[in-house]
Amino acid sequence: MYDTILLPTDGSEATTDAAIHAFSHAEQYDATIHVLSIVELSSGPGTAGRDDEELDRRRRERMAAAERLVEAHAAEGVDSTTAVRVGSPARVIAEYMTEAGVDLAVMSTRARSGAKRFIFGSVTEQVIQASDTPVLAVQR
Repeated sequence: MYDTILLPTDGSEATTDAAIHAFSHAEQYDATIHVLSIVELSSGPGTAGRDDEELDRRRRERMAAAERLVEAHAAEGVDSTTAVRVGSPARVIAEYMTEAGVDLAVMSTRARSGAKRFIFGSVTEQVIQASDTPVLAVQR
């Protein structure tokens, strides 16, 4: 049913909940799992987080976090790959799903409502709207 599963991670604890589901699905369907971490550049004025040294540091941190998820959750025999990309999370995730031929994305989401949801939005919700790929949203 699923050959390629995507687990986007922001390094938060909520991702751990999604990882449990993602790796379980990968094992059940003998699917390859892609763990994708995104370095989001600051959107404000200035160059915070945009210089090469800082960007490289953040990429290394994100790769290490993605590799820890694989080490903690991958069952023996589950093929996995890790990747780090730079950009807007929802856009990068949607692009990656197309590039990698993802059949299912498993994403964490926080239960927000009212003004907080309106102001902050939801990366998971944006991905659902931007992609034709099924998304399993795991609520924290």
